[in-house]
Amino acid sequence: MASPEMIKVALIEDQREIREGLRTLIDGTAGYRCTGAFHSMEEALQRISYGAPDIILVDIGLPGMSGIDGIPLLHERHPEGRILVLSVYDDDERVFAALCAGACGYLLKKTPPARLLDSVKEAVEGGGPMSPEVANRVIRLFRDFRPPERTDHDLTPHEVRLLKLLAEGHNYKTAAIELKVSINTISFHMKHVYEKLHVHSKSEAVAKALRNGIVR
Repeated sequence: MASPEMIKVALIEDQREIREGLRTLIDGTAGYRCTGAFHSMEEALQRISYGAPDIILVDIGLPGMSGIDGIPLLHERHPEGRILVLSVYDDDERVFAALCAGACGYLLKKTPPARLLDSVKEAVEGGGPMSPEVANRVIRLFRDFRPPERTDHDLTPHEVRLLKLLAEGHNYKTAAIELKVSINTISFHMKHVYEKLHVHSKSEAVAKALRNGIVR
């Protein structure tokens, strides 16, 4: 039986070799326990026990729903758990989108095992661990951030209002209630938002809107 001090970790990783390697590392280290290892976000959302993990390690490039799109859903279902991204991607767009979606930190898969375990503990204690390369990117993003001269991308006032609600943490259902429209109407507007912003997901749309000063 796990002690009260045991750090419980759930994994969402589609590559079996990496997933099993992480499970072995966590279960083989004193003070850590893997409570579940899932190959997709859909499987994790169905099977993670309510309130079980202290940390959920999430890959971004998953089959089906992406890790970034799944982060807000994980937060809704497991508000006590913290979500830590573990990815091969270190580009600005995905790093920013993951952090805006609610990740507490962002690690690259080349992170040494000892550093990974330390980062999990740091996240449990309220920290925001990042791989050095990612931290440098985040610092540069904020240092170099300049709102472009033209930031509206031809978005209508209604589309901007919808993006602002999503940036504030609303989902399609609650945004529909707030705007007094149907969920189908929200989906219709978001399709046009995706086209205008040249993005493919809600999280990417919100991240780009925040970066470009469309919403604040």
